[in-house]
Amino acid sequence: MTTPDTWRKSSHSGGGQGDACVEIADHLVQVAVRDSKLPAHGTLTFPAGAFTRFVEGLKSPTAHAK
Repeated sequence: MTTPDTWRKSSHSGGGQGDACVEIADHLVQVAVRDSKLPAHGTLTFPAGAFTRFVEGLKSPTAHAK
């Protein structure tokens, strides 16, 4: 699905080497997610629309209310 140059990390991926995060590679119809510390250990792939809704839900103020 992807080449190494298509992966990107969050700007909040931690200090030091910046490897305390996940990386994503997005395309028109799907988004792949992998562990930045162990990128060769596999990826999870989601339909682009579902991943977008997931991220929007995380950003929602009600998502963090308890």
